[in-house]
Amino acid sequence: MPLLLPPPMRRPMPPPLDPIDSWIFDLDNTLYPPSAKLFDLIDERMGAFIMRLLGVDAIEARRVQKRYFHDHGTTMAGLMRHHGVDPEEFLRDVHAIDLDRLTPDPRLRAGLERLPGRRLVFTNADADYAARVLEARGIADLFDGICDIRITRYTPKPEATAYDVMVAHLGVDPVRSLFVEDMARNLTPAKALGMTTVWLDNGSESGHRDHLPDHVDFHATDIADWLDNLPSPWGIA
Repeated sequence: MPLLLPPPMRRPMPPPLDPIDSWIFDLDNTLYPPSAKLFDLIDERMGAFIMRLLGVDAIEARRVQKRYFHDHGTTMAGLMRHHGVDPEEFLRDVHAIDLDRLTPDPRLRAGLERLPGRRLVFTNADADYAARVLEARGIADLFDGICDIRITRYTPKPEATAYDVMVAHLGVDPVRSLFVEDMARNLTPAKALGMTTVWLDNGSESGHRDHLPDHVDFHATDIADWLDNLPSPWGIA
């Protein structure tokens, strides 16, 4: 008797975009590419901050930095929990970087302009830094609101409470919202709320960590490409 094999697993079709009226984007390594290496500058300042705080060398500082990042969502959250660090002091220090590595991207701007409804930012950074990044990318005027780490009371993604605060602060309906993020683990709480999710799999550090395919509706490697390839009227006709 022939062996009967189960039918191949088929990934469900992504949800339609017609209901979407809120387009929510992460900031770092999402609205600019990781190839800009902007986060390298922030990493350096984080390391120096930890060296001064704990009196350790660069190797130990990096170990602490990355452990807190992986365990707590952000390095800052770990430093607050374990060392009582003032978050405002930390944010001012690590974001005091030059943004000359960022340049305007006309194709990204055109893709964002085609999106109907509101364009929003949800970031673990602070709003002052986020505004500078958006300005450097030539897209600041396209965004209608920012939910930053201060608004979430210094609770970072992927903590579920941060998403609840974001939804309330930005006034979005999760089932009519789409969230774009380079960190796969940060999509899980969004999906739990009913959001349409886009994983920007572009090589960010630990971007694949805790990747759950069922929590990803769209998979992309470049944000401008993804916007261009959306069906009309969202993409290039």
